[in-house]
Amino acid sequence: MPHETKLLALIAVGFATAMLLGFIAARLRLPPLLGYLVAGIAVGPFTPGFVADASLASELAEIGVILLMFGVGLHFSLDTLKQVRKIALPGAVAQIAVATAIGAALAWWWGWNIAAGLVFGLAMSVASTVVLLRALEQRQELDTQDGRIAVGWLVVEDLAMVLALVFLPALAAATQGEALRTGDIVQSLMLTAFKVAMFFAFMLVVGRRVVPWLLGQIANTGSRELFTLAVLAIALGIAYGSAALFDVSFALGAFFGGVVLAESELSHQAAENSLPLQDAFAVLFFVSVGMLFDPSVIIERPLDLLGVMFVILVGKSLAACVIVMAFGYTSRTALTISASLAQIGEFSFILVALGVSLNLLPPEGRDLILAGALLSITLNPFAFSTVAPLSRWIDEHPRVQRLLSLGRKPIDPLPPEVSTAHLHDHAIIVGYGRVGSVVGEALAAQGLEFVAIESNHRLVELLRGQKVTVVFGNATAHGVLDAARIDKARLLVIATPDGLYTRRILELARRRNPSIAVVVRTHSAGEYDYLIRQGVDRVVMGELELALEMTDYALQRLGVSEARSKLVVQWLRTEGMSGTSGGEAHGKKEFHSGDTDVPEGNAGTTQERP
Repeated sequence: MPHETKLLALIAVGFATAMLLGFIAARLRLPPLLGYLVAGIAVGPFTPGFVADASLASELAEIGVILLMFGVGLHFSLDTLKQVRKIALPGAVAQIAVATAIGAALAWWWGWNIAAGLVFGLAMSVASTVVLLRALEQRQELDTQDGRIAVGWLVVEDLAMVLALVFLPALAAATQGEALRTGDIVQSLMLTAFKVAMFFAFMLVVGRRVVPWLLGQIANTGSRELFTLAVLAIALGIAYGSAALFDVSFALGAFFGGVVLAESELSHQAAENSLPLQDAFAVLFFVSVGMLFDPSVIIERPLDLLGVMFVILVGKSLAACVIVMAFGYTSRTALTISASLAQIGEFSFILVALGVSLNLLPPEGRDLILAGALLSITLNPFAFSTVAPLSRWIDEHPRVQRLLSLGRKPIDPLPPEVSTAHLHDHAIIVGYGRVGSVVGEALAAQGLEFVAIESNHRLVELLRGQKVTVVFGNATAHGVLDAARIDKARLLVIATPDGLYTRRILELARRRNPSIAVVVRTHSAGEYDYLIRQGVDRVVMGELELALEMTDYALQRLGVSEARSKLVVQWLRTEGMSGTSGGEAHGKKEFHSGDTDVPEGNAGTTQERP
């Protein structure tokens, strides 16, 4: 078969198989990445049927790595990291160290050398950002405190792996056979660090000025295809130039190119235009990784694979849980971070591929990592499903809580000098973030008493300094709602977007105070309908409230009276929005032009804050 035909066959069969298996994975509520890896196994040399050209796949995969790393740099957010740096930075570094040490010890037990153990451990220490973001989005936790910590944690992990990709060639150059010479390692690492520093200096002085300016000049031409070509040329050009001039890896060059371009006002357009090619070559990268996997490792080395799964699912997750709880966070936050890290993905593949190519890692190490990735990504949804029950169990056992937090005494739900015994007919606000704090400020401005429940201990300390009555802890934990005097409260405001968390709070609150009025925040139409069926007094869905506010404005601007407009909005809220999750409204009441009475309470009006 001619070389050109092999290339066409690889792209056609690879894309078609990846699309089919990725679709099946998505329908099973698994990350499509899992389907792409299985597609690679299907067209690889270790399974019957069509066998793609592995050498061509690796060449295309290199482009995939460059564009993948360019995208990571383009979306790199220092702001996200700054928000959670006090926990994410030390926590991620400590977790990487622990996971790498456990993995290296496992490799040493198998008889591998120190270099192989280091690469093996590093590959298991880093989680997949793609899998994490999808899991958080599915659970509507991306914008929560737990979600921000998890994303910041992954940002630190990605940075650590970028540095690892830089120094692995230096480690390989200093390795002779099975022996590692300390002097050669130090010398090689120092030389590499100098080259990287020179590259960074060049990019900071020249790149951050030239690249945005060049992209701006091309954008001024108004040509979309030329702009897309420029973005790809910058990504591939910086990656190749960094390797040719500074002996820096393609991955680091592409990553830093993305970081530099992210400072441009055109970064969002650059990301949008490069995304289709980035996705396409990333799929080929995952397919090529799957082609290298030998499924026989599952049968031939089942105990070794169990060891790998133990490190991924238990070792590094337990380390993360202990670290987060030792910083004073709740068990729920700690377990959410642990579940987020209980898988491995794209950086693990890049590391093991580089490790094998540099003869630092034996091929069976790559097979074990790939098998661990397939299994851990598949099991990750189940890891998240254990967060709520495990959190409740830990909270009900103080000794376990003390052990996991390394003996640190938990923050008291209420400080000794604060008492809620006098409260009666007050409000309880669960979650004092962007939404809950607005409610709290409005209540305080009217002289109304309320108690906040918050699990972010730094926010709790800040609020207590402002003389806000706040109970620290998870609202579903034993005694937290009682500390807020749920039995005497008149109103419960649940300002957290987590649906499962909300359901549990609602169950506990009504068990202690059946007559309490409840207002709940949600982002899901299905959750909206469920809460309405449960008799919640008011459910606020962000997208719905935006639509109603815009409807109110549009009607009034088009000549409809204010009273009439408010009536329409109220009708939409109470009657017209029933059954939204099913795609159509069930039991809608028709709105007639003669219905002019504004419903009692005038719930559609927008009140100004005092």
